[in-house]
Amino acid sequence: MTATTHSPSALPRISIEYCTGCRWMLRAAWMAQELLTTFEKELAEVALRPGSGGVFRICVDGEQIWDRKQDGGFPDIKQLKQLVRDRVAPDKSLGHSERAAD
Repeated sequence: MTATTHSPSALPRISIEYCTGCRWMLRAAWMAQELLTTFEKELAEVALRPGSGGVFRICVDGEQIWDRKQDGGFPDIKQLKQLVRDRVAPDKSLGHSERAAD
């Protein structure tokens, strides 16, 4: 149980915009699945938005948290979960995803 509580209509929404020409839909869908599994009670939705021009951008409630061009590639899933957690459920433990790498 997290300290953050939202009414169903006020739960955060994530969008993942991906380049269709680059064939990044599967990567976007996998990241969406991971986020929905980890934050099943903290999110209203994760939307996939087709784009072009090499775009891969992730936003929480319209606020950009990752851009492939600005941030130098794709986030690893651990990094993405931490970015989302910090915005939607700051008190939530991510378990093994929070442990430092050996």
